[in-house]
Amino acid sequence: MAVFATYIINYTIPRAGEVARASVLTNYEGVPFEKSFGTIVSERLADMLVMLVIISMALILQFDVIFIQFSEKIKELHVSTNQILTLAIASLIVIVFLTRMIKRGKSKAVIKIKSVLSGLLEGITSILKMKKKWAFIFHTLFIWGMYVLMFYVTSFSLEETSQLPFSAILIGFIFASFSIAVTNGGIGSYPEAIVIAFTLFNFQEDPSRAFGWIMWTSQTLMVIVLGGFSLFFLPIYNKLYSKQTSE
Repeated sequence: MAVFATYIINYTIPRAGEVARASVLTNYEGVPFEKSFGTIVSERLADMLVMLVIISMALILQFDVIFIQFSEKIKELHVSTNQILTLAIASLIVIVFLTRMIKRGKSKAVIKIKSVLSGLLEGITSILKMKKKWAFIFHTLFIWGMYVLMFYVTSFSLEETSQLPFSAILIGFIFASFSIAVTNGGIGSYPEAIVIAFTLFNFQEDPSRAFGWIMWTSQTLMVIVLGGFSLFFLPIYNKLYSKQTSE
């Protein structure tokens, strides 16, 4: 219920659901917020690693298409190699400066930041320390595998998209996933992200957009129904559970 509550809250404020999920576990299960949020970060870290694997697969399968398209976009933006390198160096300097400042700082604010970071680090390293780490890794891979498979199977709902190669499906999946990450549940951006992905393969816009709306609508309806139920039932369930425990 905490997970589905996370999903529906993310439709209001991006990533706010992650904080809400940690708060739910803290309020109802007594898990310290920092550790709870740290385990969520560890999940996102695992998700990021799997996503990098999927991106790598897509690059290997369609390297020529992707390289040509991104090269053209960079030229259109008039961004030089020197500018990209300068930005990377400046970002690295800022990160090093902030890290050293936090390590040496002794103010209350810095101590609080250290406490939060320590809890986050403990949550992240929990992947290697947990008793059932292989089950965690298996389920992470299984969930992502099913997500990609759902995307692939849905492509057969339209005659036009049923002809798409699996590599194009992977690119569409990646673009759509990023649209969800940067917006409120991919509202409006999800179908357009798929259009951009599929047009890389000279695919028509209308069936691409239709496929995107089918995918987004089905997921959104599931989140609204189950997320709404979870938000409504969470306090009721925990009240009943607390009563049974006290008895």
